Amino acid sequence: MSFTLTIRAGPARLASRVPQLAKWTSPSSLSTIRAFSRSAPKNTFFTSRLAPAQKPASNLLSKLQGARRGYSNYNYQQAYVDPAQRRAELLRKLLVGGALFGGTLVGINLVFNRETREDGGMPLYERSYLNSTFLHTGLGVGIIGMTAYQMVQSGFVYRLMVTNPWVVGIGGLALSFGTMLATRAVDPDNYIPKYAFWTAFNATQAAFVAPLMTMAPPALLARAGVYTVAMMGSIAFVGATAKQEKYLYIGGPLLAGAAIVAVSGLAPLVIPATAVRTLAITENLWLWGGLAVFGGFTLYDVQKVLHHARMAEAGVMKRDPVNESISLELDFLNIWIRMVQILMMQQRRK
Repeated sequence: MSFTLTIRAGPARLASRVPQLAKWTSPSSLSTIRAFSRSAPKNTFFTSRLAPAQKPASNLLSKLQGARRGYSNYNYQQAYVDPAQRRAELLRKLLVGGALFGGTLVGINLVFNRETREDGGMPLYERSYLNSTFLHTGLGVGIIGMTAYQMVQSGFVYRLMVTNPWVVGIGGLALSFGTMLATRAVDPDNYIPKYAFWTAFNATQAAFVAPLMTMAPPALLARAGVYTVAMMGSIAFVGATAKQEKYLYIGGPLLAGAAIVAVSGLAPLVIPATAVRTLAITENLWLWGGLAVFGGFTLYDVQKVLHHARMAEAGVMKRDPVNESISLELDFLNIWIRMVQILMMQQRRK
């Protein structure tokens, strides 16, 4: 209002107001006025107070690249191992493994094989039948491993794990027992149906093993396989070189022990979670008792194979290494699963 009155008052009064006008029209005040007129009021009602301030894209990208370089260099330095040191560590592991296997073989042979065969050694027909049985056992374990790996890679095992566990468990057991009984019932001369049912039996076993392969690293699974082969190999050597039919009488006690192990495995379904000590006892019984029971089954099955070889040589029954391999495959799987669990428990304690 005063500015308007000054203009109306005349040129003389306007000249006296020039310094004040210059002050109001300075560049800094004009820029402030422009910024004020151009800046729109921000709506901070819906804006979080903790929102981080935006940084220039170039600076952020350079920092991320620098951090990535530093992390990769750190991982490279951590992962790098001298080749000579790696070879020495591998040689040490091989020597320790060989010593353990040899010591176990000698110890088991001294304890369980004091009475050797009286017929001068294993006849050729027994050796041939035993080798054929071991060959089918290895093929069956290989089929189970490859099938389980394909189930993991295709995602079938994950779909299997999210379904109803009762349906999967009961259906899997029904398929397993059905294919096993069908394999044993087919005459060994009918190769196609015999091996078809045998392959289906191995596939059902792979479905049981595949979930375990998703929980443990491959190196641990391989170590468990090596330990299982060492254990079964030493026990099979004792059974093959022991006196004829020396360990065939342990079939009944082993079956009773297998029933106790199976009941202890089902105990968590009945015992409440508050009974921690009882659950720990049943777990140790299932784990270590299962190792002892199926180690004994390996000894019994090897002697049973030799007994069947003598019966086949006498013409009482037909040679059927497929049926003989089923028992050894089940022994291998039960021992291997417990080896994996023992190694996983040791890895958690570290």
